[in-house]
Amino acid sequence: MPVEQVIEQEPAAAAVLAGERVEVLRAFTADLGARGEELGLIGPLEAPRLWTRHVLNSALLAPLIVSGARVADIGTGGGMPGLVLAIVRPDAHFLFIEPMERRCVWLQEQIRLLGLTNAEVRRGRAEEFHDAFEVDQITARAVTALRKLVPIAAPLLRDGGEMLFLKGASVAEEVETAHKVLRKHRVRDTTVEELGTELFSQGLLAETTRVFRAKIVRHG
Repeated sequence: MPVEQVIEQEPAAAAVLAGERVEVLRAFTADLGARGEELGLIGPLEAPRLWTRHVLNSALLAPLIVSGARVADIGTGGGMPGLVLAIVRPDAHFLFIEPMERRCVWLQEQIRLLGLTNAEVRRGRAEEFHDAFEVDQITARAVTALRKLVPIAAPLLRDGGEMLFLKGASVAEEVETAHKVLRKHRVRDTTVEELGTELFSQGLLAETTRVFRAKIVRHG
């Protein structure tokens, strides 16, 4: 018989980050913890650190989403960060770009179960949508290195649109390696910011996270 996964206890930061949307975030996290491994959405060791490593890591990006923005999330997978952001930021509209059918089915099911009216799923690779639409912001988490991610993401952004990519400790090296790619795609105002420092200092968050921020400036 399969061993029942013990889901990480909800950290105090969840209510702070999600506010009045915390019940919806709890429902999503509980379902992902219960079925995520079986559906191939998370690994066998992820349930005990689901909140800290995945859900809150994604939710930290929420304050950077512009109200009313149209946001594309590349490689949404089990819902990070796109679905988490759609829960926490109902004032923005999200497009989940995901190539794997079973993950798209999961995402569509979650949209229905959670009653989200600000999200839709687009099955396919991001490159397939380069001429289909443009968005105001684009997010990604654990997809690929910047030198590969930027050429995939840049054509999806309107002029002046913003990249928000959650990254690990080696982000500075990624930025250096991607120097020529960033210039080619007219990426400007690049910064790396640490998110969650205040909550971490208050003991409400186990770890902070990093985001690569940049804008596309095609004219001027």
